[in-house]
Amino acid sequence: MKTTSFLSNAIEGYVKYRKASGRDSHSYIKNVILFDHFCAREYPGQIELSQEIVDRWCRQRPSECTNSCVSRVYPILDFIKYMNKRGMTKIALPKVPRSVPRTYTPHPFTYDELKRFFNACDNTKPRRGRLATIQRMTLPVFFRLLYSSGMRTTEAILLERDDVNLENGVISIKRSKGHDQHYVVLHNTMLALMRTYDENISRLVPHRKVFFPTPDDKSHPSVWVTYHFRVLWQSCNSSYAIPYELRHNYAIENINSWTHQGFTIHDKLLALSKSMGHRQIESTLAYYSLTPAISDIMEYTENQLLKLKTDEKED
Repeated sequence: MKTTSFLSNAIEGYVKYRKASGRDSHSYIKNVILFDHFCAREYPGQIELSQEIVDRWCRQRPSECTNSCVSRVYPILDFIKYMNKRGMTKIALPKVPRSVPRTYTPHPFTYDELKRFFNACDNTKPRRGRLATIQRMTLPVFFRLLYSSGMRTTEAILLERDDVNLENGVISIKRSKGHDQHYVVLHNTMLALMRTYDENISRLVPHRKVFFPTPDDKSHPSVWVTYHFRVLWQSCNSSYAIPYELRHNYAIENINSWTHQGFTIHDKLLALSKSMGHRQIESTLAYYSLTPAISDIMEYTENQLLKLKTDEKED
């Protein structure tokens, strides 16, 4: 998407700044570009940013929920902060509504559902052309990576070849939701699959930079993931699911496997939180509401620790 307003130069610098700082979030850039188009369309004669423009953009629209408004506005606030620090403007940041906690429950995948889904990935209908060949090669590996690692969909599509160490099976996540780099260790079976894929895709896209490339060595857009997951899922399952729920499934399956492991649960929880790129462990703890058996164990463990501390004081 091209910039068309008086903000073009500032946006170009902002994009370079975010890329240089390892924060080239696709959603942030997309929203800033949409803001640029809004300025060009609604204020065609404007030559500088005004408080009226910013306030109007940041106002919650009748058609959107609070969380949608927050997602649309926060990238613009970050862009304005960038401009303010460099003396490009002196706009006051408007107040925006706080995000509302979601009560969404992810789809509980069954073994048969997942088996049918990955079988569909492995047997996509043959089509001609280089793009079709790349997709048939990529889809089975891409969705298995999401399933086996808990990676965010955007983290996976933005992976570069240098981010994936195919010798030791460690993936470095540099382009993520937060600003912190984190690491994912691949299961041995996934590592073997990634090695085979890397060898085969290199024949189609030689000297590529992106790990899961388009024919011209670009990252696939988010809609590519959503579209292909929906088509493949609906071809073999009647329930509703979205690709991001593979990440939820990864967390829940890990937590469910910790039963009867006592105090080691705390260490496992911390490792899972780091692997999933959660900046706060509370984000990982949210999955306990979906795993009641582990929730009971954690409550029992905390009560036992509290009892031990009380006994020590009494002694």
